[in-house]
Amino acid sequence: MCVSRCLRCVAISLVPMAIVCSLSNILLLLPDLKIHFLLEGHVTREATWATGLWGSGFLVLIAAQQFVQSSRTTGCCAFRRQMLCQVVYSCVVVLAAGFCCLVSATGLSQGPLCLYNTSSGPTWGVPLHPVPDRHAGYLYNRTLWSGVCLEPRGVVQWNVVLFSVMGGASGLQVLLCGANVLNSLLGLILGQGFCQNKVSPVSD
Repeated sequence: MCVSRCLRCVAISLVPMAIVCSLSNILLLLPDLKIHFLLEGHVTREATWATGLWGSGFLVLIAAQQFVQSSRTTGCCAFRRQMLCQVVYSCVVVLAAGFCCLVSATGLSQGPLCLYNTSSGPTWGVPLHPVPDRHAGYLYNRTLWSGVCLEPRGVVQWNVVLFSVMGGASGLQVLLCGANVLNSLLGLILGQGFCQNKVSPVSD
């Protein structure tokens, strides 16, 4: 059946993306693979929101498990009830993953929290964020990547890569679960027999 196959395909696709988002967010919390930056509160704000862990990670894994279970449901009433549940699960994932994608894009555009030199000495802050009428941000000027932040080491490249990966994976989750909303609605309206082969052999 088309609806059940689509549910399984979406579930299988969501699992690696959820793992990627979770790992990316964990690494964002550990710049230079050192925990003391996190303990001292010197981690980029968008990373501490942990949307890759609870949004595009934990919630997506729960939804994927439900998609697989629903794909095995038999019986007309039970199947339609499960399809209604899948619409709800898919909408929740679209919102959670969409929020994660938005946070990732914000963290990417604002730049990392780091130690940098000022007129009053080294200070923790976000020196690479876009400034109106001065510059559009560090993403458009790679010469700033290695010359501004003193600590954590390589934090600019670290944030660029991980926020990009997390944003891309969560964006794909939004697309998949958005398509799954339509798939579940088809199952809800047309029932379990949707897309089954109705051709019967011709008798002699």
